[in-house]
Order: sequence, then structure tokens, then C-alpha cells
Amino acid sequence: MSHSNVNAEERKEMDIRSFSSSQHNQTPYIHKVGVPPKQDIFKEFKTTVKETFFADDPLRCFKDQPRSRKIVLGLQDIGYSKLANLAPQYGLYSSFVPPLVYAFMGSSRDIAIGPVAVVSLLLGTLLRNEIDPTTNPTEYLRLAFTATFFAGITQATLGILRLGFLIDFLSHAAVVGFMGGAAITIALQQLKGFLGIKKFTKKTDIISVMKSVFHSVDHGWNGQTILIGSAFLTFLLFAKYIGKKNRKLFWVPAIAPLISVILSTFFVYITHAEKKGVAIVGYIEKGINPPSVNKIYFTGDYLLKGMRTGMVAGVIALTEAVAIGRTFASMKDYQLDGNKEMVALGTMNIIGSMTSCYVATGSFSRSAVNYMAGCQTAVSNVVMSVVVFLTLEFITPLFKYTPNAILAAIIISAVLGLIDYEAAILIWKIDKFDFVACIGAFFGVVFASVEIGLLIAVTISFAKILLQVTRPRTATLGRIPRTNVYRNIQQYPEATKVPGVLIVRVDSAIYFSNSNYIKERILRWLMDEEEHLKAAGLPRIQFLIVEMSPVTDIDTSGIHALEELLRSLNKRNVQLVLSNPGRVVIDKLHASNFPSQIGEDKIFLTVADAVLTCSLKLPEDV
Repeated sequence: MSHSNVNAEERKEMDIRSFSSSQHNQTPYIHKVGVPPKQDIFKEFKTTVKETFFADDPLRCFKDQPRSRKIVLGLQDIGYSKLANLAPQYGLYSSFVPPLVYAFMGSSRDIAIGPVAVVSLLLGTLLRNEIDPTTNPTEYLRLAFTATFFAGITQATLGILRLGFLIDFLSHAAVVGFMGGAAITIALQQLKGFLGIKKFTKKTDIISVMKSVFHSVDHGWNGQTILIGSAFLTFLLFAKYIGKKNRKLFWVPAIAPLISVILSTFFVYITHAEKKGVAIVGYIEKGINPPSVNKIYFTGDYLLKGMRTGMVAGVIALTEAVAIGRTFASMKDYQLDGNKEMVALGTMNIIGSMTSCYVATGSFSRSAVNYMAGCQTAVSNVVMSVVVFLTLEFITPLFKYTPNAILAAIIISAVLGLIDYEAAILIWKIDKFDFVACIGAFFGVVFASVEIGLLIAVTISFAKILLQVTRPRTATLGRIPRTNVYRNIQQYPEATKVPGVLIVRVDSAIYFSNSNYIKERILRWLMDEEEHLKAAGLPRIQFLIVEMSPVTDIDTSGIHALEELLRSLNKRNVQLVLSNPGRVVIDKLHASNFPSQIGEDKIFLTVADAVLTCSLKLPEDV
């Protein structure tokens, strides 16, 4: 061993000895851990009911009035309905009723409600697996309304039962990967309209789509369609660039889709390009939403199919809306009532399913326009609904000659923002396991299907949760020199161990899922330390202190694990000591009479108090 290492070891030993000597020569004041009083069960029940069913301030979002500036509605709603394999008018229907409902129930001041690309594609893919929209459009439409109804039921139920935390099980990394993959899939689907291809694959994976595209090069592509799509896609991307470079010009990318639709429609009309193979939207039904209650399946074979599809689409729509709402709430520094949001979104989709709408949720692009326009309340959704109402009543006939290529260009420019490569890079730097979830969801969507990508995202997210729950972190602690602070020895190499005492910290609640692992991990720490001390000829461990500050809760299995740990320690002639268990933990320990098993004087407020007491009980030669 080098001279520097010997000096370092000697300094550690001297520091330990001086601390131990000072402990023996003083009369300590030891703080005891308090036992909480019994709680009033009726008071707890009343509080729980209030928190569950009542919002803090139901009129909060209407305290401020919106600015005078109005929002120009992005006409990608028509294109989004095509992603869901529905007629164009259903995209407009879904931008009329749901925003009105949300304006009176939602707590976000910035979310703009309507159809979105990811949910539209997911819904269209899942529904097409059950019914072919081309051969059986009537039954397909009924199944879409049924799925929307149960999407709303799912969302509202999660909010009423305060189960919103369930959507957080889909990690941010998985959502980033899923959204990026979905964006590429959506963009690939638009190649049919962008290139003017008539026969296109029904599959969504990149290999099938690219095969379909290249097989139709000689006989399926339309030159004028490509010219229209390319020209206006360039214009839309340039408008987005201008909006990003100058925040005062936020209205440029907002109004660009409308300008594109007007110009492209006028071009097709005067040149009769539809006669030369340019596909157009065609006739769109005029008038506001017709009732559709009688079209929802409440019985029959399609009931369960609609329920299953609706639950999946509802959760994804909820995840997207809550994420958007939290983002803008953070930027404006106000609180978002997550459970109220779920009830609002669920109610609007339930009502929407009865008024010819399909699943609607928060749209990031339109919400961003709201934010930059200075909108202060959810009343902005009312403004948008009014615009859609006027469109349905007076303007829809003008869309007859709108080329499908312009709708494809609008959607492609919109979904490119869903590819957040900067977030993926950050995820790689922070957590490699998170990156696996991100990239797994991405490739699942791109190379398989939307539902496979979603399944991979959920599976990896749950796998990470299970790994963290069943294998929590533990650490051995040492004293920072010249302090009474005890920290992880691996994080603070200068921290010194206390002779005859092993201090272990458990960084998790102790439940049935991890209690056995925690017990075995603590015993491994003890055995490793004993072997090290024996090899060095140093005194053995006589006290094991378990630091329980991070232990937020413990169940019956956890208490049994502590009892088994105590028995194992007794066989080794090692005393168990607990440090700073929280209110819930100490209450349960006393309910199980565990303190009487280890001794009432073996539970301390701090690690320093526990070490001081243990040091006083150690022989003088330790």
C-alpha cells in the first residue's frame, strides 16, 4: 500500500476514534420518534369525498375574458377525418360540439379541442381491423360512434374515481417515441393524396407503404397532384419557419392552411384539374351535426369491439390532452385540475358520440396558436366552434374542388412537429432504459402498426415500473468528517464508517413486491461487511441501523420482512435499530407491536442519535 493511502486510512481511523471518544464523554440528548394520534375516520372520509367529486373552483377558467384577437381555424380537420376513414364533414362536426362542452367544464385556459392526427390514425386503424369502411361504411360509422362513446365513458370514469394517475404509467419517453413514430406513419399515409395514388395499401407499416408507393410509380402518380402538394407543402413549412423566427408573426403559420386551401381550390376550379386526375374532396354535407344516438351499438357483436377500441383511443387522447394542458399551465404558472380535465374530456366525447362526432381531444398546434394569440380562458373554444358553425352552414359547398393533395400537405406539415428528436437525445443522456422505451415505441409504430407500437410503449413502461418497485435502491451510509451528517458512501467517498455499526438506507416504500428483496439485500450488506472486517482483523458489527426516512409506507409483508430480518440478526448477535420512520410507517409498526420486539429504545429520530446511543453501548476497545 502506498504512503498516501496509509495516511488516508490513518486519518479516517483517527477521525472515527475522536468521534467515538467524544460520544463516550458526553451525556447525549436523544430525540424520540413521536407516535401519531388516531385519525377521525369520518373526517378522513369527508375529505376524500370532497377531493374526489368536487373541483376547487368550478368557475375559475371564466374569471378572465379572452383577448379581442380571434383564431383562424386550421382546416386539417377534414384531412384528419380521412385518417379515421370517415367522410370530411365528421372532422368539422368534431370541431363544433366537443369544444363547446369543454369550454364549460375544462380547467385549462389554453387547450383547443378538436380531432388530432394521432388519435384519428389510431381510431381508423383499430376500426378498420373490425369493419372495412369501403365495403360497409354504415356499420363502420356506427362502430366509430360506439368507440367514441366508450372513449368518453373511460375518460370520465378515470376522472370521477380519481384514477388519473394511471395515464402517468405511460412514461414520457414512451410517449415521445410513440408520437414520433405516429407522425412518420401519418406522413407516409398522406403519400396517397400527395402523389395522387388511387390504389394504396391498407397497412400502416413503412415497408408496406413504400412498396405501395414505388409499385405505382409508372401508372399511379399524378404530375399535377404532385405539383400542387409540393408547392403548398413548401409554403406551409416556410410559414412555420417564419412563425418560429418571430413570435409576433404567430398568425402566419395559423392562417397559412386557410390560404393554401383557398388558392389550391381556386386553381383546381379554374383549370378543371379534377378532369386530369387530380383527386378532390368532393361534396361535403351542409348543416350542423345530426343526432347519432340511435347509431351507437349498445347491444350485439360490435358492442365489445367498440368498447375495446374506445378504451384504447380514450386513454391515448387523454394522455395527449393532459400533457398539452400541463405544458401550457406550467408556462402560464397556473394549476391544472387533472381529474376535472378527464371528466370534461369524457363528457364532451360522450355528447359528441351522440351528435355525429368521433374522438376529440386537445390539439397541440391549435393550443399553441391560442397561447400566442393571448387567449386567457377556455372561451377561445367557443370562438372556434362559432367559426366551424359558420363553415358548416355556409362554406362547405366551396370545398368541393379542394384537392386532396393540399389536405395531405397540411397534415404532413402539422405532424412533423410531433417528431421531437431533441427530447430523444436528452432521454438518451439521462436514462438509457427510458431511451429503450422511446426507441421501442418508435420502431413498433413505424415497422409494425400503431397498436403494436402502443403495446410496446406500455409494456416497456410497466417493465420499468416493476423493476423499480421490486428492486429498490439501498445504500450504506457513512459520516461526513467533522459533521453529524450521514450520506451514501458511494456518493461521498470521504464519508467514514462507524466501528461496530452498519448503517443501511432503504430508498423505497416496503411492500409485498419488494420486502423480501430488501431483507435479503440488507443481509448481503451485513455479510459483505462482516467478511471485510474479519479479513482486516477489525471488530465485528454489533448494531445494524436502518435509515427509514425515504420509506413512505409499509404493508403487512414489509413488517413480516422486518421481523424475519430481526430473527436473522439475533442469530448473528447483531441488534436492529431504526432511524426516523415516517408517520404512516411508525403507526403501522406500533399496530403490529414491532417496537416491543426490538425494544422501544431502538427507534430514533436521526441517524446521528442512533449512532450516538449505539456507540455508548459498544465496548471501550471498539
